[in-house]
Amino acid sequence: MAKTLGPVKRKFSPWTDPSATPFIRFENITKRYGDFIAVDNLTLDIYEREFFSLLGPSGCGKTTLMRMLAGFEEPTEGRILLQGKDLAGVPPYRRPTNMMFQSYALFPHMTVEKNVAFGLEQDGLPKADIAARVGEMLRLVKLESFAKRKPAQLSGGQRQRVALARSLAKRPKVLLLDEPLGALDRKLREETQFELMDIQHTLGLTFLIVTHDQEEAMTVSDRIAVMDRGVVVQVATPAEIYEAPNSRYVAEFIGDINILEAQISAKNGEVLTPGHPPVVRLQSEGLAIAVEQDCAAAVGASVAFALRPEKVRISLDQPTGRDVNIAHGEVWDIGYLGDFSLFLVKLDDGRILRAAQANVSRLVDRPITFGDMVWLSWPADAGMVLTR
Repeated sequence: MAKTLGPVKRKFSPWTDPSATPFIRFENITKRYGDFIAVDNLTLDIYEREFFSLLGPSGCGKTTLMRMLAGFEEPTEGRILLQGKDLAGVPPYRRPTNMMFQSYALFPHMTVEKNVAFGLEQDGLPKADIAARVGEMLRLVKLESFAKRKPAQLSGGQRQRVALARSLAKRPKVLLLDEPLGALDRKLREETQFELMDIQHTLGLTFLIVTHDQEEAMTVSDRIAVMDRGVVVQVATPAEIYEAPNSRYVAEFIGDINILEAQISAKNGEVLTPGHPPVVRLQSEGLAIAVEQDCAAAVGASVAFALRPEKVRISLDQPTGRDVNIAHGEVWDIGYLGDFSLFLVKLDDGRILRAAQANVSRLVDRPITFGDMVWLSWPADAGMVLTR
C-alpha cells in the first residue's frame, strides 16, 4: 500500500513544477458523434496522486472524457497517455484504471465481501490473497461487520462504500468516479466527501471525479477543470477558481455572485493598499467602482464587474469617507440559511445586488429586515474585472 501523504497534501502542487511529468495527458482530444462534437480539441494534464475534478453542466463532455480514459470510448482524434504510454487500442480490462459508477452496479445476489472479491476472482488471484485484500478494503471503508450482508440490507451510503471498496480492490493506478455521491442525501454526501479524501490520501492514488456539484468539486479537489461545450474553460485550484475566475462563465458557475455591466473609466498606477495591484476604475450606471487588479483592457472598454455576496458589507448607516464601492437600496428579500443570511437589495436604479451576512449571534429577529433602506459597501480587493 502506498504511504499516506498526510500533511504533505497541503503543499501538494506538482503542476507548478516545470520539470514535473504529467501522470495522465489528454492530448488534442476530439470526440465526435456524427455531427455533434462532445469533446473539442482538448488538452489536459493530471498529475500522480491528484484528486482532480471535471466540473460542468450536463452535456459539457466531462463523462465522455472519463469514459475515453477508461477505454469505453475511443477518441476521434488525439491521444491519451498514462505514464507516458499511449492507451490507444488497450481494452478497458487491460488499463490500470477502475471506474465507480453512479448506480454502484453491485450484484444483488452476492454478499458485500463477494462483491468486493469479484474482480480479484476474475483475475485468478489465490484465495488467501483475495481474502486478505477484501479484509483490507472493508477495513478501509469501515464495513468489516457488514461483510455477510447483501446490498438490499444496506443503506445508500453503505452501498456506496461497497462500490468504492470493489473499485479499489484491484489497486488501480487511477480511480474514476462518475457522479459517485449523487444518490446520497446532503449530510451523508458531505461526510462521504471527506472519507473519500482520507482514502485517497491513505492509498496515494490518483482520483478523477466527474461532477456537476460545485460544492463537491470545491471540497475534494486539488484542482478543478471547469468544462463547457467540450472544452476546458479554466483549470486551477478550488481557491483560484472561486477567487480569480478567468471568465464570466466560470464566475457564474461557481458559487453565488453579483455581475454588473461596466466600463473602464480610468487606469493608473494608484495603489490603495501597499503591495497591491494598481487600481482600475469603473462606471456602472452611476456606480463608481475601484478595483485593485491588473487589467489588459483599455479605457472605455466594456467589462463585467464580479462581486461575491459574502464580500459585501450591509449596514443601515451610510459609511463615511467613501465615494467609490458604495451603493444604496432597499432590502427586497431575505434568505435565512442558518449559518448566514442572504439579502437581496434593490438599488435605487432598480438593479438587485446580493449581500451575505454571517449569523454569528443567536438572534431570531435580524437587525436588518424587509423594506429597510440600507447601504452596501466593499473593499477594492473584493471584486474582479472580467473581460470575457
